[in-house]
Amino acid sequence: MSSKSDEVFIGAIDQGTSSTRFLIFNVKGQIVASHQCEYENHYAKAGWVEKSPTEIIESIDTAIAGTCRRFNSLGYDASQIKGVGITNQRETTVAFDIETGEALTNAIIWNDVRTKPLVRQLIEEAGSATRFASINGLPITTYFSAVKMRWMLENVPEVQAARERGTLRFGTIDTWLIYKMTGNYVTDVTNASRTMLMDIKTFKWSQECMEFFGIRESELPDIRSSAEVYGKIQDGRLEGIPIGGCLGDQQAAMVGQSCFDAGEAKNTYGTGCFMLFNTGEKPIFSKNGLLTTVGYQLGPDATPKYALEGSIAVAGSAIQWLRDKIGLIVSPAEMGFLSDTVDDNGGVYFVTAFSGLFAPYWRDDARGCIVGLTQYATRGHIARATLESVCYQTRAILEAMRKDSGTELRRLRVDGGLTNSDQTMQIQADILDIEVVRPEMRETTALGAALAAGLAVGVWKSEGELRQVAQSNVTAFWSHITEEKRTEMLKGWDKAVERSLDWA
Repeated sequence: MSSKSDEVFIGAIDQGTSSTRFLIFNVKGQIVASHQCEYENHYAKAGWVEKSPTEIIESIDTAIAGTCRRFNSLGYDASQIKGVGITNQRETTVAFDIETGEALTNAIIWNDVRTKPLVRQLIEEAGSATRFASINGLPITTYFSAVKMRWMLENVPEVQAARERGTLRFGTIDTWLIYKMTGNYVTDVTNASRTMLMDIKTFKWSQECMEFFGIRESELPDIRSSAEVYGKIQDGRLEGIPIGGCLGDQQAAMVGQSCFDAGEAKNTYGTGCFMLFNTGEKPIFSKNGLLTTVGYQLGPDATPKYALEGSIAVAGSAIQWLRDKIGLIVSPAEMGFLSDTVDDNGGVYFVTAFSGLFAPYWRDDARGCIVGLTQYATRGHIARATLESVCYQTRAILEAMRKDSGTELRRLRVDGGLTNSDQTMQIQADILDIEVVRPEMRETTALGAALAAGLAVGVWKSEGELRQVAQSNVTAFWSHITEEKRTEMLKGWDKAVERSLDWA
């Protein structure tokens, strides 16, 4: 009979847009201990979203400390954690000095749109927003890291000075965390594929893309697979433990949802909303406004898998807006109660385009709007319209994926905060008219990072073992409405989207 001291565990750092968490999983993929550290981003000007990189590191220290205290209270020791995986908000960009190890300016968050004038200039220079899509899979937009790097070079004196000294280094959040925790300057293929600088066929930095955006290869990290040891943690409660897994948050959820086969898809409902569709061993370049990205590469010698991705800029953050800026609700839990007070949206539609519309629309001139209001409309109708907004945008992405892949998707795996709401998942099934499957274990993003790290350090031996750990009890939702009703709802949504365009 084994004792507690014989058990082994894997840790996962989940560094998100509005919080950092550290979770410890057992070999069955169950959470043993966790702690969350919430924080606020800074909004210096309209459209600007930024965060101190130092505060991000402090939030990680806080999350690790809280989780380890809980872990210790259960009779375990940190030495039983065999590896740590990292999953992170993607595209968010940090500039730091390699000599001092300190950040040169605030990190520019993925949904920041300060680069909009620069993007227009770059598109004009390139001749097309998709000029480099056959190399990097991405259009030139405010979303991706390269334009954030270029903006820093043009507007931040400290960044310009570091370049002149030869000490400037750029990185996405994974790079910043691994550098600060291990001293090594690396990224993984999933995060690198979100910069607009990596050739997604060769997994190397593209000379053509770097030259166009004005970034030097010496200012970029080494690209590694998603499951290998990047270095050992140098100090703190986890000193000596290897960091062995690294995936951007949406790709981590793909692994955590066991979407290992071509044709499988998952949708994560968080601050934003992100759907990834596994296209197998070859990239599919979208003709319908989707992104081509790296799904994962689970080891240096493993075959990489690709994905089509569609993203919604505003999902859970619309609920935060209703709470913090409008005062419609006191807590997110109230959304369910409010929307339960009505049978439908009462003709009210809420296009949550606070910073434009992402895939498949790609309209940075869109802005949020609530349409269809009458004296009949109540708080309940606005609450329901908010939940429906995410579901309508998810359908638009799914339709684009069907066209690009030639595959009829029959099941959508879901995770993230909004999936805790049965009502929202039922609305999603009604609008999609396919099975919506929610796992019992909702922390699939952190689990994906833990699985990658566990594979790297030998806790699990194969993708087959990862599949067994990731699969769990599920709840399925099916459509309860008629095709006629669905068509009527979709027509209303399309009209609402038209009203949201040409505002900026």
